[in-house]
Amino acid sequence: MKILAISGSLRAASHNTALLRAAARLAPAEIDIELYRELGKLPLFNPDIEVCDSPLIANLRAKLIDADAVLIASPEYAHGITGTMKNALDWMVSTEAFVNKPVALMNASPRAVHADAALRETLAVMSALVIKEASITLPLLGSGLSESGIVNHPEISSAIRSSIIAIQTAISHLDGRR
Repeated sequence: MKILAISGSLRAASHNTALLRAAARLAPAEIDIELYRELGKLPLFNPDIEVCDSPLIANLRAKLIDADAVLIASPEYAHGITGTMKNALDWMVSTEAFVNKPVALMNASPRAVHADAALRETLAVMSALVIKEASITLPLLGSGLSESGIVNHPEISSAIRSSIIAIQTAISHLDGRR
């Protein structure tokens, strides 16, 4: 099973990116979680440009289509998702990349309720299937936990493992209906 992980943060010390890297380390052997690292390199959304005209955009689309599921962690800025995350999603609106795609949301801060709601709304418009059971909020902001600290924290690592298993279960159910 392949899961594409996308962090909405470009910060080197991002809690959201550390959370996704920790998820990749905690995933069972049969699940490959790939962290998408080109978010900050995507051109600004312009509807006059076709997705296939930009190799970076075409690559993101191909990775999304190829993935069995998507795992997103995005911080909140000014009561919304980051501009880089919104930009990436805007590029995918007119494509099939998120249509019926299982998506789990990981939130690194219980205070980021507006970003979480905005992300859910955008994904709903794009016909993504947000997996409620796999979408979790963790208290990482201010915790001082690094990626290794997240992996070694009993409660947090358990919640991440449960989220990944919920993604796997949701995909199995979807595959059974197709």
